[in-house]
Amino acid sequence: MRTGEFLRAEWRRLAMLNYEIDPAILRPFVPRGVELDAWNNRHFVSVVGFLFLKTRVLGLPIPFHQNFEEINLRFYVRRRAEDGWRRGVVFIKEIVPRWAIATVARVVYNENYAARRIRHRIDLDNGTIAPNGSVEYSWRDYGSWHHFRAKTAGGAQPLVADSEEEFITEHYWGYSVQRDGSTIEYQVEHPRWRVWSCVDARVDCDALTVYGGPFVEALVGRPTSAFVADGSEVIVRRGRRLA
Repeated sequence: MRTGEFLRAEWRRLAMLNYEIDPAILRPFVPRGVELDAWNNRHFVSVVGFLFLKTRVLGLPIPFHQNFEEINLRFYVRRRAEDGWRRGVVFIKEIVPRWAIATVARVVYNENYAARRIRHRIDLDNGTIAPNGSVEYSWRDYGSWHHFRAKTAGGAQPLVADSEEEFITEHYWGYSVQRDGSTIEYQVEHPRWRVWSCVDARVDCDALTVYGGPFVEALVGRPTSAFVADGSEVIVRRGRRLA
């Protein structure tokens, strides 16, 4: 049963850099009631940056908090429900530039949000991501600037069935561990996105201080894959506690 709307916004100019990771590293972070999801028996974490635009919470725009960046580290899970498999994401850390946004997310979903300075640079062509352009997000954490960027190759293409790009983007549920150990599940709605393949994608950050020791090895070097999506309007439904 679909729950009521919590948030409506646009997610735009998404850069997704994906790293293969040992599933044993992820298991301690898996919420109760879900299991790790894999593509071709491979597990991934993704560094994702994007623009939150025209944000409305419970139908209301919040002054000075409608347009902002977000950078997150996430991995992929699934849960068997009455309507079949629900494929979702779990966030290791989410970074936004506004203290109030981080606070609301921690209170409502117990997500690991942090408020940091963020900036971005995106090459556009007629209002959309430019072919052979770049998308870059940077944030200041622990006294230093950290960056990641992806340079597009060619134009946007529809998602291919059973592709890695489809696996990464087509997860429409979020799961978060609550303070009592239970799990909150919430639905995210958006249409299928077209994606640009990328070259010269990389993360330049101190993974140990930003994300913790378990993720250092996975985030060193070039990503396994990278792509960019122009995004769309999204709806985030109110969460519900799993039994």
